[in-house]
Amino acid sequence: MSGAEAESFDALAEELARVFAGGVDRPLSEREYDSWAVRIFRWQIAHNRAYRTYCAGRGATVERWTDVPPVPTSAFRHLRLLSVEGGRAPEALFRTSGTTRGPERRGRHPVASLALYRAALLPMLRAHLVPEGERLRVLSLVPAPADAPDSSLAYMISTAMEELGTEESAWLARSDGTLDPERLLAALHAAADGGRPVVVAATAFSLLHALDLLDEAHARVRLPEGSRLMETGGFKGRSRTVERAELYAAVDARLGIPEQRIVNEYGMTELLSQFYEPVLSAPPAPPLAERFHVAPPWVRTRVLDPVTLAPVPPGEPGLLCHHDLANAGSVACLLTEDLGREMPGGLRLLGRVAGAEPRGCSLTAEELLRAAPP
Repeated sequence: MSGAEAESFDALAEELARVFAGGVDRPLSEREYDSWAVRIFRWQIAHNRAYRTYCAGRGATVERWTDVPPVPTSAFRHLRLLSVEGGRAPEALFRTSGTTRGPERRGRHPVASLALYRAALLPMLRAHLVPEGERLRVLSLVPAPADAPDSSLAYMISTAMEELGTEESAWLARSDGTLDPERLLAALHAAADGGRPVVVAATAFSLLHALDLLDEAHARVRLPEGSRLMETGGFKGRSRTVERAELYAAVDARLGIPEQRIVNEYGMTELLSQFYEPVLSAPPAPPLAERFHVAPPWVRTRVLDPVTLAPVPPGEPGLLCHHDLANAGSVACLLTEDLGREMPGGLRLLGRVAGAEPRGCSLTAEELLRAAPP
């Protein structure tokens, strides 16, 4: 029996959680990171037959994190990518919100350990949303976990409320994602009257809906100084979009939260770690055109050519390929359809690939599906 087969997932997850507890200021050396990457890779090929067959077909020899064969996010629509001891059920099943490519099956990410997910979430939430270390009222413009049990974003915000929020924190969206105007206005006025900064958590689309409701009611609310907004999600699959600068200007005008206190979060259902713009953690915030995202120490990212999947020269645009130690219970290396470029200190996001799935992603997905057990 190999070391990976003898080890329990709980033991692996507990050790990883202790690494994450070191926080975002505790970097992992390349040697440490490679050691973890190899250990997790061995675990995953020992406990995930499809991934094992896929890696064997590639003749994969993994000595560094950059050697780990990536799995396209599209594969989560077709395969159960769970890497745990046989017969063990996941603690949660998160689903993607949909796709821009039509009515294909939604992606599914089985989460082996919610405790490990929380361990990865919290250090980044603390560092980039509440660097002051205080508990603040959190107002969510997305549905609660009870209404959206398969939403990783809902779970993330509920963690923020439990660990970083106050008793006045509230969920303001209905189960279908819409907002009740009276409830929204009451919550915002209560927060304004409370006198202490608040955190508003929203997708770009839910934020636009809230601003429309305020506009229809001819209402302006000045949230207390120091309030901040976490904005995420974009307008994927929506019929209406708004430029980021326009959206942020409307937030300032209607809610009193200036552009310098709006933090964009970049994450995905298939990835259990998140990236944040360091606008609160490393002020002053740069202009929107110069902003970038930072990852936690347990994530590494490569920028790859969309066709060949070879690394592009530094500073050139390409597909983002993330290696996330928090994904120990599924697959650690993910090839996305997101475009970006490396820059000093982090990543600059450039949006999603338009049109058909990039050839490199498509060929890799076909390879993986051929390796899947019948």
